[in-house]
Amino acid sequence: MSGLALRSKGHWGYDDAFLAACRDELTLRPEDLAPGTATVAEDGAGRVLGFVLVDGDPPRGRLDMLFVDPPVIGSGLGRRLFAEALEIARRLGMSRLTIDADPYTEPFYRAMGAEVTGSVPSGSVPGRLLPLMAVDVPPAAPPAGAPPR
Repeated sequence: MSGLALRSKGHWGYDDAFLAACRDELTLRPEDLAPGTATVAEDGAGRVLGFVLVDGDPPRGRLDMLFVDPPVIGSGLGRRLFAEALEIARRLGMSRLTIDADPYTEPFYRAMGAEVTGSVPSGSVPGRLLPLMAVDVPPAAPPAGAPPR
């Protein structure tokens, strides 16, 4: 999945030096994948097409990673993974997620309902600022057939 994260980041035209600077931050370790905090999307052959990772402590969480393999960017998988991130956050008792967004992904997150709340320093490139975004986690939908509140 670390390789997929780098390929996905490279989709935006970053050069090899930039991607090398991001390698450590985009490398997943076993401790990053706590049960119930990640979803992996695979094709029918078991090839990983994308993944999402949520972390933090309720009531606030963080969309830690959301990456889609470049050949399937634009297919709707990112939208489905974002919806899954909100569901993970809801199950974990989070009411809001923050996102340290790549500038190229800001329009995607805006389309998903997130808003820019500030900026944060990049964890990989000194002096680079990233849009800090946030989105409210919607409450659980009532069960089918339940009376409205």
